[in-house]
Amino acid sequence: MKIFHLILLFVFILFTPLYVFGYQNVTATDTVRVYKLLSDAYANRMTDALLTVSKATEALKLSTSLKYEAGIAEAYRTIGIGYSYQYKQTDALTNYLNALSRYQAINNKLGEARVYNNIGNLYRDNDYVSASENFAKALLIATKLNDTQLMASIYLNEGNIDLRKKNFYGALDKFETSRKMFLQLKDEYNAINCVQNMGVAYFNLNEYDKAKEFLLKANAGAKRLEMNTSTASIDLTLADLFIAENNFTEAEKYIHEGALYAQNAKIMSDYEYTNYQLEYKRKNYQKALFYLTDIYRKDSTDFKNYVSSQIQLMQVRYDQTLKINDIQIKIEKQKNTKYLFWGSAVAACLLMVVIVLLVANVKRKAQTNLRLTELNGEVSRQKDNLDRINHHLEEIIDDRTKDLQIKNKKLSEYSSYLSHQIRGPIATLKGLMNLEKEGLVDKTECINMMDKCVSEIDDKIINMSDMLHDPNRTGFQ
Repeated sequence: MKIFHLILLFVFILFTPLYVFGYQNVTATDTVRVYKLLSDAYANRMTDALLTVSKATEALKLSTSLKYEAGIAEAYRTIGIGYSYQYKQTDALTNYLNALSRYQAINNKLGEARVYNNIGNLYRDNDYVSASENFAKALLIATKLNDTQLMASIYLNEGNIDLRKKNFYGALDKFETSRKMFLQLKDEYNAINCVQNMGVAYFNLNEYDKAKEFLLKANAGAKRLEMNTSTASIDLTLADLFIAENNFTEAEKYIHEGALYAQNAKIMSDYEYTNYQLEYKRKNYQKALFYLTDIYRKDSTDFKNYVSSQIQLMQVRYDQTLKINDIQIKIEKQKNTKYLFWGSAVAACLLMVVIVLLVANVKRKAQTNLRLTELNGEVSRQKDNLDRINHHLEEIIDDRTKDLQIKNKKLSEYSSYLSHQIRGPIATLKGLMNLEKEGLVDKTECINMMDKCVSEIDDKIINMSDMLHDPNRTGFQ
């Protein structure tokens, strides 16, 4: 059994490099094919937008079969570009959002910035705020990556926003900055777009000579590079310029030329309006009325289509948000699945620890409560004892107070007695002594009288002593 396992391991080690090498060769070859299709699709965006969508769709199928995420993302973006040149804004936005979610999933910042730039272009004609927000996101990433090509494209698009806001001088600054960057990159296509937009800005500033110079230069370059969409747009502005100068022959010439290059319904509608302006200025009112009626009829239909497109656009955004959320949820699930078991185990262990701690805490609280109850009982008993002691002390204090009051009374009586009873005999003795000194009294009589006074004093002292030591006696007699 061990020999069989060793043989399998040997075969695996032997053939794995061959398998990997072969897989890499196939992947590299098919990757080149994907980018060739996408390069051709992008190059045809101005001459044949239908071909752009077709080739990009082929690249999408190939990338999907290879599970080549970067190719899938770029294919969606290129399909969106093709639809935007056909003025199918809803289809364009759907593909842009698909591309954005793919680029974000693989963390391709450059691709993400390009998509933000493309989405900004969709909003350029009707929602300047949303357009500027998307351009700002794209420019922030492009600046961090130092991608000159993308920065130049964003400056060009921001200039178009200024143009529509009638900030013509601000637009001219951005167009010139963008043009210089494109010339450094030898990107003639976008440099011609910059020249065209500068001509439009000067036209709006009523500087017709400068406008004509830039527009004719852009017209020649666009024809040379077969930029059909740009040629149609340039011719439209030239026609407006010559109408403003009352040069109706030149205006009619560029209207006919531009209509041949037009690739979408919007620019054809613009040419019809220019025809109306031309006939009105010629005072050919019947023909002008014909164009105006046709424009009104198409505008009504376009309005209905616009409302329908807006509803579809909202639905597309909602569905796309759901798809992006689903992708994010799947990614998060993949990231978190391997941690789920251990997380649950750790949570269970922590829960058990918490339960044990809670049980121990409850027991400690019960013991503490019991001890507190015992201490409260002891405190209550000691309080009762203190109350009894305090009561006894109060009785003792009362008794002592009464005794002191009696003694104080006796002392007061003694003082009074001493003053009135004893001082009388003593005064008599002093008088007898003075009489005897002067020889006014008989000595024997004097001694008898002094003896009587002394006996009286002695009786008073004995009586006072008995009264002080006899609690039952209340006074001197």
